[in-house]
Amino acid sequence: MGSPKDEPWRSADETQHTVTVSDFYMNPYEVRQSEYNAVMGSNPSSFSGDDLPVENVSWLDAVAFCNALSEQENLTPAYTVDGETVTWDRRSNGYRLPTEAEWEYACRAGTTTPFNTETSINPEESNYYGHYPYEIEDNYFSQGNLTTKPGEYRQTTVAVDSFSPNAWGLYNMHGNVSEWVWDYYGAYDTAANADPTGPETGTRRVYRGGGWNDFAKNMRSAYRATLPEDKGSFNLGIRLVRGAVNGTGNIVSAETENSTKTGGKVLIAFFSWGGNTRGIAEEIQSQTGADLFEIELVTPYSTDYNTVLDQAQHDQNIQARPEIKNKVENFEQYGTILLGYPNWWASIPMPIASFLEEYDFAGKTIIPFCSHGGGRFGQSLTAITKLAPDATMGEPLSIHYSGGSSLPDDIAAWLETNNIK
Repeated sequence: MGSPKDEPWRSADETQHTVTVSDFYMNPYEVRQSEYNAVMGSNPSSFSGDDLPVENVSWLDAVAFCNALSEQENLTPAYTVDGETVTWDRRSNGYRLPTEAEWEYACRAGTTTPFNTETSINPEESNYYGHYPYEIEDNYFSQGNLTTKPGEYRQTTVAVDSFSPNAWGLYNMHGNVSEWVWDYYGAYDTAANADPTGPETGTRRVYRGGGWNDFAKNMRSAYRATLPEDKGSFNLGIRLVRGAVNGTGNIVSAETENSTKTGGKVLIAFFSWGGNTRGIAEEIQSQTGADLFEIELVTPYSTDYNTVLDQAQHDQNIQARPEIKNKVENFEQYGTILLGYPNWWASIPMPIASFLEEYDFAGKTIIPFCSHGGGRFGQSLTAITKLAPDATMGEPLSIHYSGGSSLPDDIAAWLETNNIK
């Protein structure tokens, strides 16, 4: 489980270690919208189609669906929900989410390569942001070096039985929608163990596999993404499992209480290179009167577009922390941070990482806004939640480039959703 140290674009939280998992059954397909609607009486998905995967479901929604489907089929529900505590009865024969270890074992299907295709996965094998195949970041200007060339970007989910399955008959383990797993996010326990279930407490749940708008690097078998358990996304769905052997005992998990401070001022903090994010931040400031802080660097990025593309991917690859030249005065006075940035290579620009590590965000609310050219948030929300685990995340906003004529209305609606006056 995890990735070798020489795997391109691996993250530090993918420490490779040995794990054993007991037998389990896994659905070959992601849960369809028709299946979810038949059980829950609603369909929260951003895209519409009976055979498309249900998405925009939170982890808590997924748990509720597992229990409801189990009851409908006269199976023993796997979960008991009591306030912030969710207990998994491992003796249950009902539907449940896979553990992170089960998911990766099933995805890999015996492989040790970055993808279960054993080669760099292409857009004819998976539904993702096909303009950005694996390792394009370092080869953007020399694509002859790429094993897989850029291909189609469908900009939507596809039917759950699309493409060829992996060697174990499982469809769309890479791409289409990511899939919730049981575990809270945390550092791996790298001691050899059987049937790991992750930390007992946490602030973020893990999801795996990458979605229709992800770059290939974020669909690797070892890649770990996170969100709060009450949040959903347009590229995040469900795959069901059931135990195949008699389990024992209960696994109790409880969300760590974030001591969110009430009140406090609102700060608009943003990093902008081409001006799109700056324009969005200024519109937010005009509607709220909140304080405005632009994140500026001691050594700015190049003003040349091709050069900055290369600089940005290099900084992401080595997880650089560019030095910020200016400071937020009296940061403790702010309770809510509206955090703006461009989507760079499907994540945050590294100056945002520098900013998040420079200040104490415990008890504060971070509400991201992101300027993008087609990939929406990419995996930027995961990056933020990993860097500021003790903050609460509000409802994010993605804006295509500078937003156009609808920008004021889009921002007004977003502010209202987040109860920002």
